[in-house]
This record gives sequence, structure tokens and C-alpha cells, in this order.
Amino acid sequence: MPPLTPPLADLRAHGAVLLISCYELGHQPLGLASPSEHLHHHGYRPRLLDLAVEPIVEDSIREARFVGISVPMHTALSLGVRVARHVRRLNPACHLCFYGLYAPLNEEFLLQELADSVIGGEYEIPLINWLHALERGTAEPVEGVSIPQSPRPPWIGRGVSNSRVYRKPRRENLPPLDRYAHLEIRGQQVTAGSVETTRGCRHRCLHCPITPIYGGRFFVVPREIVLEDVRALVGRGAMHITFGDPDFLNGPGHSMAVARDVHEEFPQVTFDITAKVEHLLRYPHLLPELSALGCLFIVSAVESLSDLVLSNLDKGHSKADVAVAVRLVSDAGMALRPSLLPFTPWSTLEDYLELLDFIVTHRLVGNIDPVQLTIRLLVPPGSALLGTPQFEPYRGPLDPEAFTYRWDHPDPLMDRLQEIVAALVERAAEAAEAPELTFGKIRQAAQELAGIPSQPEDPAYPPFPPGETPRLSEPWFC
Repeated sequence: MPPLTPPLADLRAHGAVLLISCYELGHQPLGLASPSEHLHHHGYRPRLLDLAVEPIVEDSIREARFVGISVPMHTALSLGVRVARHVRRLNPACHLCFYGLYAPLNEEFLLQELADSVIGGEYEIPLINWLHALERGTAEPVEGVSIPQSPRPPWIGRGVSNSRVYRKPRRENLPPLDRYAHLEIRGQQVTAGSVETTRGCRHRCLHCPITPIYGGRFFVVPREIVLEDVRALVGRGAMHITFGDPDFLNGPGHSMAVARDVHEEFPQVTFDITAKVEHLLRYPHLLPELSALGCLFIVSAVESLSDLVLSNLDKGHSKADVAVAVRLVSDAGMALRPSLLPFTPWSTLEDYLELLDFIVTHRLVGNIDPVQLTIRLLVPPGSALLGTPQFEPYRGPLDPEAFTYRWDHPDPLMDRLQEIVAALVERAAEAAEAPELTFGKIRQAAQELAGIPSQPEDPAYPPFPPGETPRLSEPWFC
């Protein structure tokens, strides 16, 4: 078989492989820590660069023969493409690879414009196999690795033992935890770390980028690996852990066992999780135990209170379910922190006002980062929404550099509202404004656009007093 390219020599030299992260929700990036351990196990000595907290090191880029850019989400991909263009200018001869959830969704654009290869799904093993192939210089295909003119589906590790797929993330060469998002609670700042107990998701919400990659499948990270990672983070000063699974209750037996083990070993350490509304209602008996084990808050993809929107997204819950979930979590002594998707083709101004009223009535103002009230539906290439009868009437052209299909709302007022709210939130972030104050401005703007009188909001936010709802210092973005 003819060589794909000349073999890449000396890939095992220190710094010959450079892994770059641009954004991972304010956490120390697992997208660097996890593959780093696999690389060291196979004899590579990579450099790691987290541009979320570190300046770009141009000498490291010039010296690299292989540059991998981690893109686990849309924001990371947008930033990663800018970095990739800089890498190309500094080191045009290096092999440039994008890896992570958003890489295969956008591989057509990436392979045409910037990348030599794209890896998605459970990317660690394909990454190692690809480096081996590059060292040999062969043109043999590598499962899970797409190259120009030869796309391959993401590899998700079926039939492979967990001991091979998962290793304890290697955090030694990453910036210290105090440079990342921390827990804010009752006026205090607490050092935080992030781990994962599962990957993928058993559900298939149509707008979720996990769905086209994992197709309703999820995999557990072996419990001892999770515990070793928690130990490493606590050893580096973490007193709060974010379980960053797409849904902590996908496999409740596994995840609860991990939570119990962590609490037994580190009873002073608190944590937060992400869970679907559907799961909060399915497993209400677990909520008091989660609270007793140290869970402070639960992030849940509420998205909308419109049953039409929720049905079109195949979310698996209703408006009525959200009210029940809020009560269950609050009664258990935790805060529910909804993530929202208020701007879709099917949302109305009445929906938005109802959402704001719900937030006030259920005393959630302090539980929601204002940016959540700006989020607009993203439909990347490969999205499960594409081709559905509910989305196709609104589908516009693909904007490849924005990594989404464009759509316009049938009511121009909704597009105008999104612009107004986004500007308010941007100014508030620059001024470090209290979320409660920003919420009031958003509510007033929406009411003015609807032509109705402003209404005062209820200032109570149980189970925590105003301004003291536990949260991470980094607002949630996609």
C-alpha cells in the first residue's frame, strides 16, 4: 500500500505531540488530561496547552509535529478553528487533528479548510492508533479517524474492555486548579475539579450533539478510575467536584456507588451533577441521598416550558414535569439550576414571558445564569433535527464557519428579543453585575417588547438566601 505521507519521525520526542484545549466550561480540561495518560502509556511525551487560562506558546507550536485540538463543544470549536489557523501560519508542515464531540459533526468543513484528520467518539484509542499509523507512514485506514476523501464514523468503543479505553486522567502538566472555575457559596470561593463517571447518553434528544455520535448509547468509566481521579483532584486542593457526565443518572447504580465512595473517603467534599428532568422524576428516592452525600445543586436541561418545543426536541418531559422536578430537588435540600433553550423556531414571545414568570414564581432567579436566557438553537451538520418535519420548514443554509444551519424565527419580534437580551447579558457580564439584577432587566425588556406593564419579581430563592445559591463561577455555555 503506498504511503499516505512520509512517516512522521520522532513523534515520541518531548513536545513532538502538542495537545491544545481552548474551552471546557471553565474546568481543567479532561480533553487534555485523558489522552495525555494514554499517550504517556504508549511512550509519547506530549505538551499540553490550555488556552482558556494560558497564553499561546508559539515555540511549542513550531516544534510540534502533531497538533491535536480538543473540541468537546461548539464554543471550543469556534475558538479552536482560530487557533488552528494560527498553527498553520506558524507550522504549516505539522499534522493538524481536531478531536472531540464536535469534530466529526463538522468534519467536512474541517477537512476542507484546516485539518489533516478528525477523530470523534471515544477518541483516545483512535488517537493512539493514528499516531502509530503516522509513524509508519502507511495509508491503511484507522477506525474512528477521518481524513480528506476518506471519512469514517466515530469510534465508540464497542466490544473493547474498559481497562483499555479508560485510564486515570493525567493532570500533572496542566495549570493548577485555582486558575479554573470555582464553587461560589455563601460568599465563599471553593476550589473545584471535574470528573466523569459515564460517557454518551441513553437518550436521543434531537437537538443534542451527543445523539448523532452515540445514538442512545452510554458507557461507564470504571469506578476505581473515577475515584483515583477524584483523589488526584483533592490532592491538588479541590473541595468540590463537578460530575461532568451528560447525565449522572443514565446509570444510577454506577453513579450512586461512585458518589457514596467519594463521600466515604472525602466526607468534606461537595459536588454537583447534571440530570434530565425525566430522571429526577424517575428516581426521586435518590435525591435525599444525593443531598446527604454532599450534592449542592443539580443542572438539568429544562430547555423550555412550551410543551410544543419540548415535543419537537423529544426532551422526554413536559412543563408540568419541570414544576415537579423543582419541588423534588428543593425539598431534598439542593438547588436546581436549569439550562435553557428559550429561542427556537417554535418558541413564542408568550412562551418567553411564561418562562420568566415561572422562574420568579418558583424562586429560581438566583439559580440561573443570565446567559441561559439568551441561548438560541444550534443545528450543526449531522444533527438529528435535520430532516425532521418540525425543523425543515425553518431550515436555512449551512453556515460552515459558524458550524450551524441558519434559521429565522417566523415572528421577527423573537429574533429582536434575542438580540436585546444577548446585549443586556454581555454588558452585565462585563460589569460583573449580580444575576438577580440582570434578570430584572431582561424581564423588563421582554415585557416592554410585548407591550405589557412591568411586574416586580419575588426576591426569595429557597433553599438558599438571595445571592447565596451555590454555583460555579463560570457560566454554562454550549
